[in-house]
Amino acid sequence: MRRSHLAGRLLCLALSTSGSALAQQAAPPPQETPAPPAPDAPGGEPFRVPTVQVVETAEAPAPPDSASRRDPSGALTVIRVDEFGGAARDTAAMLSTAPGVTLQDVGGYGQSKSLVVRGASSNATLVLLDGIPLNGPGGIADLSRVPAAMAERFEVLRGGAGARYGSGGLGGVVNIITRRPGVDARVSGELSYGSWDTALGWLSASGPLAGGEALVLVHGGTSSGRFPYLFDPSPTLPGDALVEERRTNNDARGAGGLLRLRRELGGGFSADLLGELSFDERGLAGTSQNPSVDARQSGGRGSASLRVMGTLPGGVRTNARAYYRRDRIALAGGSWSQSEPQVQQLGGVELEGQVLLGGWHALSAVVSVGGESVTAADTNEASGGEPSWLRASVMAMDEVLLWDGQLTVAPSLRVDRAGPYTLLSPKVGVTVELPADFELRANAGRAHRAPSFLELYVRQGTLLPNPDLRPESALYADAAVVHRSDESFASVGGFASLYEDLISYEAYPPGAARPYNFASARVVGLEAEGEWRPHPLLSGAFSYTLTVSSDLQRDERFYLRELPYRPRHKLAARVMGGPRWLTGRMEVVAQSAHSLTRDGSMSLPGRAFVHAGLASTFGSRPELTVSCEVKNLFDARAEDFVGYPLPGRAVYLSVAGNFSGTETP
Repeated sequence: MRRSHLAGRLLCLALSTSGSALAQQAAPPPQETPAPPAPDAPGGEPFRVPTVQVVETAEAPAPPDSASRRDPSGALTVIRVDEFGGAARDTAAMLSTAPGVTLQDVGGYGQSKSLVVRGASSNATLVLLDGIPLNGPGGIADLSRVPAAMAERFEVLRGGAGARYGSGGLGGVVNIITRRPGVDARVSGELSYGSWDTALGWLSASGPLAGGEALVLVHGGTSSGRFPYLFDPSPTLPGDALVEERRTNNDARGAGGLLRLRRELGGGFSADLLGELSFDERGLAGTSQNPSVDARQSGGRGSASLRVMGTLPGGVRTNARAYYRRDRIALAGGSWSQSEPQVQQLGGVELEGQVLLGGWHALSAVVSVGGESVTAADTNEASGGEPSWLRASVMAMDEVLLWDGQLTVAPSLRVDRAGPYTLLSPKVGVTVELPADFELRANAGRAHRAPSFLELYVRQGTLLPNPDLRPESALYADAAVVHRSDESFASVGGFASLYEDLISYEAYPPGAARPYNFASARVVGLEAEGEWRPHPLLSGAFSYTLTVSSDLQRDERFYLRELPYRPRHKLAARVMGGPRWLTGRMEVVAQSAHSLTRDGSMSLPGRAFVHAGLASTFGSRPELTVSCEVKNLFDARAEDFVGYPLPGRAVYLSVAGNFSGTETP
């Protein structure tokens, strides 16, 4: 049985001319070509839950730029957007259900949301949009600016990812895969309305165009953000009564569009063109204790990429990509006001090749070069006026099959040059096939994050730059046991990271803050995730993370204290059930208390949110879905990050439609 399974994997390898497929069993990617059965077709499923991993087949090998190919032994979770049915779907909330991932939320639609992965800072998590870096000049990617309507799925790779993705991936990498065009004409859309005048909508059209395939999508949303919250007027007096207030200057609105074109070029090559444009504006309400009544932010983003894929003579699978992004942010009012908007531009080209050698190992190599710049009105002398620098990198990886394919070893090495910094990121990954459908995967390596432009050169309000900063780095290791069957999937593992030269903002009199490198920190933990389908009308998924962090700075105020903003326990569980015409779902998202300061003098209490929803789907051409979603069902009042109130109970109604020019198979 094992021999035939291995033969199938070798067939897949030969068809895709890449040895990468041989190491996918630790984290198989979603299939790209076959569509799932229609819900009303014989044998079709009435609903789907987040599919963590899907077995690869020879007919549908993963694309060479997918996370499972780039890091075959990595701790990978794949989350599909259409499996989170219901109204007002949120990119950050969906990503936070993955193990090892914690959300930092300023509160409400359109307000800043970022991720902490495996205890690394939010600016040490690299976020990509179809491979285009979205991290801003401060190193943080704001997920509120990425609507879920654009995405088809999210690839969440946990652990240091510098060996494959370069500077920035100390904690992990999130790649947002946008919707794909299709060969059949299709029009779909969704409208949602709910609490605090929150309205969301999107409309897409896809189909054949000029010998290829095209997708056009537009999206938009708005919210007043005036939700009630509990306020402590005397925080220094324990036990005093809380007062209900209502958030002001918390409104947000945004709109944008996506264009994607795909075409076969002949000779086994294909081209994929992506264009994305978005605009947004929001109030910056501040914390409950320090509200801001007039601070505003507006911004816009435009990005484009062109990718050409194919196979050269000799069986070398190639993937060439060029990309560009322009991000504009303007601040007005409050202490962050700027006389001119800040504009970040970045672009680059990347060439990747994969070749099978000798039938028992495969080589991959990546060469990339690019540039980055930021315009700013107030910079220090070290910037030379307008900060900009070149980026270049070289990466090589080998995948070696041993013991008749039961053991795969994948060593890799990447060298990055980011402005004045040279970063070396080695890694080795191992995958072992065990009896009874069990697998073992393990990884160890080193990753880096170069200081950002803001941290080095740019003054913003009361935040001062420091041109003497050193790159952050991480030594990491993880291991997990994985089991999968036709009805279930489960993974349990542990991880450990040693972060060095971490960058933190410290007080800089009078009344300002400046970034400094402080010693190091240790983070260890456990991760568990699973999925179960005991019956066609019932399914569930869960994830749990234990994170234990320790500040290793030799200062008695901080030594061995837990790092702020890292809750020790985090749980996400989801269950769905019912036929297509009435599907119910319930989700629980909980995390434990955690400190807000490095000395542990301030903390946020733990919280648990329960979400519930019902949906009914009718017809097939067109298909219509009506749903009702209740967020925070029990109206739990909580705060996040440094004291930002989170919304209480909210109700959303949604109507979605889908019309296809052909019958669903």
